Amino acid sequence: MKTPLKRLPIAVLLALLAAMGLAAGWLLLRQPPLPDGLIQANGRIEGDHYLVAGKMPGRVAELFAREGDTVQKDQVLLRLDAAQVDARLEQARQAVIVLDAQLKAAQTGLAMLRKDAPLSVQTAAAGEALARSQRATALANAAQATRDAARFKRLAESGTVDRHRYEQMELASLVAQNQADAAQNGVTRAEKQLAQARLGLERIRVREDEVAALAAQRDQVRAALAEAQSVRDDLNLKSPAAGVITTRMADVGEVIAPGAPLFDIVDLDRLYLKVFIPANEIGKLRLGLPARIHTDAFPDEPLAATVRQMASQAEFTPKEVQTPDERVKLVYAVKLYLEANPQHRATPGLPADAVIRWKEDVPWVKPQW
Repeated sequence: MKTPLKRLPIAVLLALLAAMGLAAGWLLLRQPPLPDGLIQANGRIEGDHYLVAGKMPGRVAELFAREGDTVQKDQVLLRLDAAQVDARLEQARQAVIVLDAQLKAAQTGLAMLRKDAPLSVQTAAAGEALARSQRATALANAAQATRDAARFKRLAESGTVDRHRYEQMELASLVAQNQADAAQNGVTRAEKQLAQARLGLERIRVREDEVAALAAQRDQVRAALAEAQSVRDDLNLKSPAAGVITTRMADVGEVIAPGAPLFDIVDLDRLYLKVFIPANEIGKLRLGLPARIHTDAFPDEPLAATVRQMASQAEFTPKEVQTPDERVKLVYAVKLYLEANPQHRATPGLPADAVIRWKEDVPWVKPQW
């Protein structure tokens, strides 16, 4: 007679049933693998960094941003003390005001001289012509008076006319000669006046040179003003792009040197997901392939991305990405740049999963784990 099998302990039976149930559940719930044409990877979102440094030395007067702050393009991050620069700026402003006034006065004088000088020349030329005409008349009268005096002298000597009449003609000749001399002096004065008036035309060129010199000085002080204003603007350190401040290296009261790094900013509009693709799959990828990035915060709103950079040399899987068993595998680093970052919802350091499509006809699916 056969001996019956002893019953198994109840605990062992329950454990076997539980294991069988888990296995069956895993088989039922297990996600199917990605279709051929898609590659899945994961990593952390990173971004292009901007190391912000000041151009001018000085003491930090105000600080407007700290680590972790989200900043916009051209937002003021830090302001240096501006007392000395403001003094130079005001001095340059006053110099511009003074030279503007001097230049305006010189330009007004030049405009008046340009109107007056030609009129003076015309008037002097007319005066000279009149003086020459008067001299010609006086010389003709003097010559005639001289001839009359000589004729009356001969008549007086012959007794034809009395001596008194001769003396009158002699006196008239003397007066006419004096008038001719005066007319000659008038011509000389008129010539000098014309020459003086013509010098006014030369003064126009001199005044033009003076105006040009003042304009050059004005432009020089304006350049100094612009330079001082530029230095003043450089005391306000601004963000070169929208992003997140990851590092701050200055505080209020500190004196900084020119070129010293003060902030490290990650550009939120140029983010990328760095993933690692196994060596046996890297041959399927090429630059320009599309990808979709999924985050835990927005699982149903993937972000479009593009393969923009692929490492040329393989490396072992980084420690922070895979398990110790996976770290011995050779992988290639690949950067997937986001096409856009709506509302800047993706930030550096955020873990994400990526699906890269290397066959055009394959439909997109969510990452499978």
